[in-house]
Amino acid sequence: MTEDQRHNPKLLVGIIGGLTILIAVFFAYQWFSSNTEQNNVHEEEMVTKPAKPAVATPIESMSEASAPLAETEMVKLVEENITELPVPENASLAKEEIAKLDDIQSQLNDQETTLKQQHNDADELIKLKEEQIKLLEAQLAQQAK
Repeated sequence: MTEDQRHNPKLLVGIIGGLTILIAVFFAYQWFSSNTEQNNVHEEEMVTKPAKPAVATPIESMSEASAPLAETEMVKLVEENITELPVPENASLAKEEIAKLDDIQSQLNDQETTLKQQHNDADELIKLKEEQIKLLEAQLAQQAK
């Protein structure tokens, strides 16, 4: 190739466009393949698990902001009859059940620590905002004099 052919803008745009298309196709393939894997897992869960009862929605709500909070309080994290379910006879099924319950427990513990941290952060933010309001009020009072 001559020097002019190497620095041809059309050639550079073509190469960059081709690489961009290849990268886009790669990411699209990864995205679609991960979606199908998740769908297969959900389909298997739907086949093996009985349908959950519908969650009751609150009839009266104080405000629009409290409505999402009320709905999240009603969501069941663990079924109440879990202690009444029969223990699987097969050892491998029992181990899977124990692993699943341990996983649920660890998720609940993680969620509890996250919520406590968020609560502490919110309390700290409220204190800082109160201090900021006091300082602004003092500044306004000083400017008014």
